[in-house]
Amino acid sequence: MKFICYPKCTTCKKAQSWLNEKGCDYEIRDIKTQNPSYDELKDWYQKRGLPLKRFFNTSGLLYKSMELKDKLPEMSEDEQLKLLATDGMLVKRPILINGDSVVVGFKEKEWEEAIK
Repeated sequence: MKFICYPKCTTCKKAQSWLNEKGCDYEIRDIKTQNPSYDELKDWYQKRGLPLKRFFNTSGLLYKSMELKDKLPEMSEDEQLKLLATDGMLVKRPILINGDSVVVGFKEKEWEEAIK
């Protein structure tokens, strides 16, 4: 299992505590220092089957300063993936990857399914 997070994020800390309580073995990765690549993001997006917009950290300062709310609808899927790959702070977190299961954001019910 891979746990991709931003260590200073309170939601990420909560998710990590949850994983630890469940006794899960996982590899941790700091999304700010090891930004997901274009290929990783594309793979996760395809496995997750959610709209690509759900992979953006819409509450983040970078997202807001770049005015992406207005720009994303006019960008192609490829352009959005390339943009996400430029900076980990644009990517919604935490992300849990377990085989073909990819969960973005922390919702216990979804994570419960992903660790099975």
